[in-house]
Amino acid sequence: MTEKSADWVFQDPRLKKMEQDYDAYTQEDFEVWRILYERQIVNLPNAASQAYLDGVKAINFGPDRIANFKEVNQILGDSTGWGVQVVPGLIDDDLFFGLLKNKRFPSSTWLRKMEQLDYLEEPDMFHDAFAHMPMLTNQSYVDFLENLGGIALKHIDNKWAVELLSRIYWFTIEFGLIRENGALRIYGAGILSSAGETKFSLSDEPAHIDYDVRRIMQTAYWKDKFQDKYFVIESYEQLYKSLPEIESVLLEELAIHRSIND
Repeated sequence: MTEKSADWVFQDPRLKKMEQDYDAYTQEDFEVWRILYERQIVNLPNAASQAYLDGVKAINFGPDRIANFKEVNQILGDSTGWGVQVVPGLIDDDLFFGLLKNKRFPSSTWLRKMEQLDYLEEPDMFHDAFAHMPMLTNQSYVDFLENLGGIALKHIDNKWAVELLSRIYWFTIEFGLIRENGALRIYGAGILSSAGETKFSLSDEPAHIDYDVRRIMQTAYWKDKFQDKYFVIESYEQLYKSLPEIESVLLEELAIHRSIND
């Protein structure tokens, strides 16, 4: 399949024209943000990647103000050229990867309720903002995201290709670890927004495996419990430079899949 043109996604009728209505947030919303922020930020100075910690400062997040997407977009636009695209919730794969290709990270604007502090089936804007957006200030990281989106669009009609690329996304952007100064640190957003998995992922319980494109593509992931293995990169430049390998291994895995299923 030929990759779709760069801006098709913004004209797609499934992508509703939405903006963050900051004045609509309630006192409970601000309290939920404060509790979640303060509960997790204390766990991160010795657990999160330096790129994330630098990003939190650059993007001006704090406990007393829900993330303001207009401010975030200004900061990201000036630093890496990226921005936030408001979406109603989970979106189709082609829209998701299409936004990444266009340097836009999809984010909801709704916050969980007080009774949902510890568990949500669908990520809310605390996850999208607190965990994802600070990393969008790192150039190699966002270059990886943009080009991964481009690879996915070339194969968007192939469900198995999308599954394999989703595994790459899952074990890097959502649940990736990085080795910094000889120590394991977290850059995956799914971990950064979870106090329990922050502790677990850096413990001796799960396996820590050097970043391996083929092995990731051959590894299914879990959505309903902590992962039993985490893949570790040495740098964000390594992640970006692995894109040609991702594309070539993907073609090999697709050929194997076809031969088995023919």
